[in-house]
Amino acid sequence: MLTDKIRNKENGIILYGITPPKVNHTEEEIRDIAKRHIDRISALDVDGLVLYDIQDESDRTDEKRPFPFIKTLNPCEYSKNYLQELNTPRIVYRAVGNYTPERFTAWLEDTKQSQVHSVFVGAASHEQQNNITLKEAYELKKEVNNNLCLGGIAIPERHTKKHDEHLRVFSKKNSSCEYFITQCVYDLHAAKTFLTDYAKYAKENNYDMVPIIFTLTPCGSSKTLDFMKWLGINVPNYLEEDLKESGDILHESVKLSRDIFEELYKFGLKKGIPVGCNIESVAIRKAEIEASIELLDEVKDIIKNNK
Repeated sequence: MLTDKIRNKENGIILYGITPPKVNHTEEEIRDIAKRHIDRISALDVDGLVLYDIQDESDRTDEKRPFPFIKTLNPCEYSKNYLQELNTPRIVYRAVGNYTPERFTAWLEDTKQSQVHSVFVGAASHEQQNNITLKEAYELKKEVNNNLCLGGIAIPERHTKKHDEHLRVFSKKNSSCEYFITQCVYDLHAAKTFLTDYAKYAKENNYDMVPIIFTLTPCGSSKTLDFMKWLGINVPNYLEEDLKESGDILHESVKLSRDIFEELYKFGLKKGIPVGCNIESVAIRKAEIEASIELLDEVKDIIKNNK
């Protein structure tokens, strides 16, 4: 069970992340996409399925968005109404500012029966208007369903600028977060620096370390790479040039992501940090979907070979 692995602070938790279909699809198209999701994920043997709650992050930056924003289905409704046949445990993201206190409370009541896991996501920028804040969402969770297995977001790249990501993690842990899923990682140095400070602070203050689950994303083109950077994913200049000059960005990004995870996993073992992996498959191109499964298999091998 995913809940047990999280609460036992186990190494090697493996997740697979997808984005629900766009709202502009017909009912027939949504059911067709759902069938493909069910068929693919059923064969993966992962600990959990991550379903993202996509926000328009245009307020976060003045740079033009490389791809237009199209709203997606609510991840909870997609999971409940279209993925019933799937036995894989779910982790549903909740962009909390999109919900009124009443709607959020009603959903929390539903989680008592559905046994989903969740990750609460705050505002993409200070300018964004929100119905409820992240702090208020944590308080509601404690009041309504404190047993909900809740995760938080960690952004290792932010640590190199503000040097306080480990403190944010422990603050969210005190608000009942039991695991953390990172933003997609291409900056190995930032991730290792974050882990170092996370482990040091835990040791100095006699705190338990909860699982840190690193997200990996295959990148299939220069335009996708530009979009990842627009989202705030830090791709070091030398890696960006290596990817663009490789002649096969997708293959090179899978190899790069695999190497990054292997180093982070071994580093976590050395520091006593439970490290896991979330492989995203947010693209619709067949080649990128296949690349995500290839990367998943390689991550499984890394975990198996380092027990």
